[in-house]
Amino acid sequence: MLKNTNTMKVKKLKSWRMDRIGIPDIIMMIAITLLCLTCILPFMHVASKSISSESSVLAREVYFLPKGLQFAAYERVLKSAMLIRQLGFTALITVMQTLLRLVLLSLCAYPLSRRYLPGRWPITLFIMITMYFGAGLIPFYLLLKDLNLLNTIWVLVLPGGFSAFDMILMRTYFMNSVSDSLEESAVIDGAGQFRILTQIYVPLSKPIYATLALFTAVGRWNGFGDAMYFVNDRKLQPIQLFLYNLILSATPSESLLNEAQVGVTIPPETLQCAMIMFATVPILVVYPFLQKYFVKGVMIGAIKG
Repeated sequence: MLKNTNTMKVKKLKSWRMDRIGIPDIIMMIAITLLCLTCILPFMHVASKSISSESSVLAREVYFLPKGLQFAAYERVLKSAMLIRQLGFTALITVMQTLLRLVLLSLCAYPLSRRYLPGRWPITLFIMITMYFGAGLIPFYLLLKDLNLLNTIWVLVLPGGFSAFDMILMRTYFMNSVSDSLEESAVIDGAGQFRILTQIYVPLSKPIYATLALFTAVGRWNGFGDAMYFVNDRKLQPIQLFLYNLILSATPSESLLNEAQVGVTIPPETLQCAMIMFATVPILVVYPFLQKYFVKGVMIGAIKG
């Protein structure tokens, strides 16, 4: 009897949910599905080409599934010291900029989240103005030149060390997600502001830190505009700029197309797809470790306050 009652409740709940789905919901589902496909299908196409046989790629038979599995392109990529070096350099500047931004955001967002800070609203407004107005590329280039940052690793790290938008997210999270009573208890126990930040707010704010770390890391990993403008040394080029120049050229560099190394012919298009996958997979591997914090950090940091 109890089992039948539970079954009826489940059926009523499903029926109620179906009644709640209207035409706007269906349109939204279709739009989201199409949007997801625009991201997934190109990725599948590139991945399939990177492991397909030469004849299938040259005959334009590869679309979303590989044909004639062949991993020679990845073997060639992994033997390229140049690509490995650019990948390591990109990982280095990504870690450096991510850590720098999290530190600077913490030191700015925490005091601005304190309601007793004199002038915190004018300071916040002054920082927010930078989100809407900028001096432009040429003045920025001249500033970096006067600071002797051009053609150095620091030109790829320091300019992205702070974000007004990310600071607002972190400040909102601090104001709405950490109880003021914890700070009051710490003050009574004699803790200073720096200790309160590092031992109370930082451990309790893992979602927003994970969210902003992911934003920063993905932006730095995929970015190449600053390197294109401010860096001439090839050794200081991130891997995305290296791939950008490689794909724009008629064929990949000779060091990657030395057929004697592998003993099998690899079409340039297949090799380019393998290099794109080689540069994309590392940042995709990071996301699953931060996913459980990501949604919570975005929702709490962006909606409340």
